[in-house]
Amino acid sequence: MNPPEGSSSRARALLLGALGVVYGDIGTSPLYALRECFHASAALPLERATVLGLLSLLIWSLIAIVSGKYIAVVMRADNRGEGGIMALLALAIARAPRAGRRRLAVGAIGVFGAALLYGDGMITPAITVLGAVEGLKVITPGLEAWVVPASCLILVALFSVQRFGTGRIGNVFGPVMLVWFTVLGLLGLGGIAREPAVLAAFNPWHGLQFLGSHGWLSFVVLGSVFLAVTGAEALYADMGHFGLRPIRRAWFYVVFPGLVLNYLGQGALVLGNPAAVENPFMLLAPGWLRVPLLLLAAAAAVIASQALISGVFSLTMQAMQLGYLPRLAIEHTSSTERGQIYLPVVNWSLMLACLGLVLGFRSSNHLAAAYGIAVTLTMLATTVLLYFTARWVWGWSVARALPLAAFFILIEAAFFGANLLKFLHGGWFPILVGALVHLAMTTWHRGRELVRARVSAGTLPLGMFLESMNRKAPVRVPGTAVFMTGNPAGTPGALLHNLKHNKVLHERTVILRLAVAEGPYVEPAERVQFENLGHGFYRVTGFFGFMEAQDLDEVRRACAAEGLELDPMQTTYFLGRETILPSARPGMARWRERLFAFMSRNATQATQFFRLPPNRVVELGMQVEV
Repeated sequence: MNPPEGSSSRARALLLGALGVVYGDIGTSPLYALRECFHASAALPLERATVLGLLSLLIWSLIAIVSGKYIAVVMRADNRGEGGIMALLALAIARAPRAGRRRLAVGAIGVFGAALLYGDGMITPAITVLGAVEGLKVITPGLEAWVVPASCLILVALFSVQRFGTGRIGNVFGPVMLVWFTVLGLLGLGGIAREPAVLAAFNPWHGLQFLGSHGWLSFVVLGSVFLAVTGAEALYADMGHFGLRPIRRAWFYVVFPGLVLNYLGQGALVLGNPAAVENPFMLLAPGWLRVPLLLLAAAAAVIASQALISGVFSLTMQAMQLGYLPRLAIEHTSSTERGQIYLPVVNWSLMLACLGLVLGFRSSNHLAAAYGIAVTLTMLATTVLLYFTARWVWGWSVARALPLAAFFILIEAAFFGANLLKFLHGGWFPILVGALVHLAMTTWHRGRELVRARVSAGTLPLGMFLESMNRKAPVRVPGTAVFMTGNPAGTPGALLHNLKHNKVLHERTVILRLAVAEGPYVEPAERVQFENLGHGFYRVTGFFGFMEAQDLDEVRRACAAEGLELDPMQTTYFLGRETILPSARPGMARWRERLFAFMSRNATQATQFFRLPPNRVVELGMQVEV
């Protein structure tokens, strides 16, 4: 039995869980962030003013982006307790004016921001694992040749265990990350003790001086400074799992102190030994501690990667529910936690992409060039959506919402511009991934709109159909038939086709529609809407949130409570199967119509997706021109 929500043991459990899931990505940034700031340009002098300036920028970036934007503001915009850019998009769209370009623009921005997270999901496991394993070079330079093979083996193992779910190993994530942040802080304190002058970096004036004194070079370095805040989106995305208070407490009590102390310790080390800039994180530890630290860093990298992989699974399911991606096979890896899911196609695609990045870039230094552009664009999209949420949902005035949004946009636009300089050195990769995913998502969404419009245009209203059945009743045969439809007012095409060709109807005919609600979850009492239409006809609507899988078992139980038994082995399911035909009709460009047709052909079939007994399903096909 779980302790009460407000109990101290429950609070500690949630704080540990937040450490293990939410802060894995940002928590591994010390592996490479400060090092990359110095590697961004060979012309950057290794002197006191430079080190203090960079440390000041790192610290105040964490304060402004993480503490200021996400912890203080963005996480107030919860969609019934859930966060993330898709939840924010659904919240803004639900309150948006019903017509107009602003609604379409907000939708486009949100979808593009979500699409960019797929690029982040590919790069994060690769760079974190590489950054951790590169500690081998510090321990024994002769092991450098094993960095890439070892990284690949860790990634293959990580993706191979996804099908078993993260429930069992997830219990150790929190304690491991608590040890990780504690070690970060202790190592940092050791470095600070040798060079206490580094504490002056808390003064933001050092960061401003650095930006003003190095001109163009300081702008270039901003792209590496941004590496310290990558992973901030995870705070918002995982809010529904742990709640706002545990995430805030974990940040201010554990994560922020550990990160800041470690960055200061690394800076102190570089002040005393400029040669340590090659890997200040590993060299900050005494020699006897470097092997255990390497193992701990590898564990932290795996945990950070797991958080991104799980996030991509969750994002994909949300996109499917909201109509932006076709049906993909989903496996539930836990009987108690509905958020633990596994998508085989997404999993293996991510693994191949991560392996390709490791083999192609071969070091975290090179891979850092590809990191940042997608994340900054996603942050910018979140800020824009936040502005419209403040206006439409919170009722803020323009004078109140605009300055706040403009402040964050100014900072993130500077980071984006700096990262854009790395476009030709690898930054093109996440942009390409994001553009391809965005194209697929918008094509599917628009294609489904066209299909619904084409099908609805030729659909017989349900009321008219029932009237005709009353006037001239066809032969009724024993049993129950379920006709699935997406049109709440029309007669399913499969029902008309069955009646036309077989000349019979079942004694009990159920018209079933599964609808996606505006919120992430639906209360059990509101799950099913049941209507007895008379003469053996029933209309059933199942409502599911965009964070929930559409489970027909819940619909069956609700129908049974109304006296309508839908025994899977005694019920025949009739499904309409659409064959998409590209045409010259207005709608989409011909090449996008072909892409939509390809996606439709390769989508998971409804029989498999809804886990229907294959021998109880009848599919009736129809051709639809788009």
